Amino acid sequence: MSTAEGGQMMKRAVSYNDVAAFVSMPLSSNDSEEDTSSEEESESKSFPMKKLALVMVGLPARGKTHIARYIARYLNWVGRETRVFNVGNYRREFLGASQPAQFFDPNNQEGRRARWELAIKCLDDMIQWLKHQHGQVGIYDATNSTKERRKYVKERLEAESIRVLFLESICEDKSIIEHNIMETKLRMPDYQNMDPERAVEDFQARIANYERANETIGDDEMISYIKIINVGRTIMLHQLTGYLQGKLVSYLMNMHTLSRSIYLTRHGESEYNVEGRLGGDPELTEKGKRFAVKLAQYIHEEFTAQGKELPLIWTSQLRRSRHTVQFIPTHNVCWRALNEINAGVCEGKTLEEVKQQYPKLHEARLKDKLHFRYPGGESYVDVIQRLEPVMLEVERMREPILIVSHNAVIRAIYGFLIGKRQEECPNLEVPLHVVIKLTPRAYGCEETRVELNVDDDNETSTGSSLESKLASHSTKPPKQVFF
Repeated sequence: MSTAEGGQMMKRAVSYNDVAAFVSMPLSSNDSEEDTSSEEESESKSFPMKKLALVMVGLPARGKTHIARYIARYLNWVGRETRVFNVGNYRREFLGASQPAQFFDPNNQEGRRARWELAIKCLDDMIQWLKHQHGQVGIYDATNSTKERRKYVKERLEAESIRVLFLESICEDKSIIEHNIMETKLRMPDYQNMDPERAVEDFQARIANYERANETIGDDEMISYIKIINVGRTIMLHQLTGYLQGKLVSYLMNMHTLSRSIYLTRHGESEYNVEGRLGGDPELTEKGKRFAVKLAQYIHEEFTAQGKELPLIWTSQLRRSRHTVQFIPTHNVCWRALNEINAGVCEGKTLEEVKQQYPKLHEARLKDKLHFRYPGGESYVDVIQRLEPVMLEVERMREPILIVSHNAVIRAIYGFLIGKRQEECPNLEVPLHVVIKLTPRAYGCEETRVELNVDDDNETSTGSSLESKLASHSTKPPKQVFF
């Protein structure tokens, strides 16, 4: 696999060392690897797997927290109950955020004892959540940079019958470390009110203290591990077993921590939007066509007017989505996976007609919008499953992208990017004629919403000065590629 970074081709090397076969387990299976004694401790029916603890390893500014949060975001979105337990958050909660670099000196016995006690409390809380609160994957986010610490964590978790996988982030590229310090660590609570130069100096001193005691993972530790080197340029695997570990490797092969913006919007208003009908392949209304013009103007101002290349554009294969980008002069990839949720027997009907003709279906949809599946159609869970390969491709990309799709699909994609669980996706607010600009960061996702006014039809009617203005910026017609 190769990817582009900084204009150069980058090869991603993978080392397979004692890797077991990745066996897929059917979601409907009632079998599990061990019997449980109570309902409280039973596994979720949708995920009959042994509990997993993912233990992060690595020095500060190596992207551990970024990776941990991305993994949790992904696993929650695909229906695996996941939570990050960050030892740094415990330190800030109990000791305050303004601890100087000396606090992290390995020779500072008082600081070392305090950090150990907080690490144990964080670990205990993760175990409690995994065993008694239906957690499935706990991510223990800490440096865990010594063999002694890793041995303790492994034995403690295995004593609770929790499978353990270590994930070490190693960075040998100084430019990446410097970028992480400036882009990530200066956003963290520890340095909120500190002069940037002092913050960098203090954090570099903190890193130096950790480096003095750091021990990278070795095969002699007899543990399962993944090593990510230089933010994914090389990935090493050792003694991995199970379906979920294989799924994690697939995700890690595609993710990166570079910043770029992702633009989401629904298609312009369609004839079915006006009539309140489900699905179908209707044309845009006049208002929807005006939105297509305004969207092209917005993209021109965001990119071309600033000397930037136009973003990649993805749409569904339905007309209302494809026609919304018709004035943007660049390639458009039309994904079948981005098509609107299939309403089955309810396609083309209004919700009132569904209520009258299929009252039981109407009630079932109101009770559980996530799992409700239209007869002959799809549920939101089905939509998320078919979107998973698309989102892995989004994670892999390093360039800006504009995705123009449909209500259910944009809800699911938006939910993924801002870290929502499956059950939250069906109720997310994604109105028509609004562009959502998202920029993923280590500690969250920056979001900007821009509402494009399509009510003033004086300047945006067909053949208007605005459309003519856009045409003057276009040097080539848009091309559509179906995928």
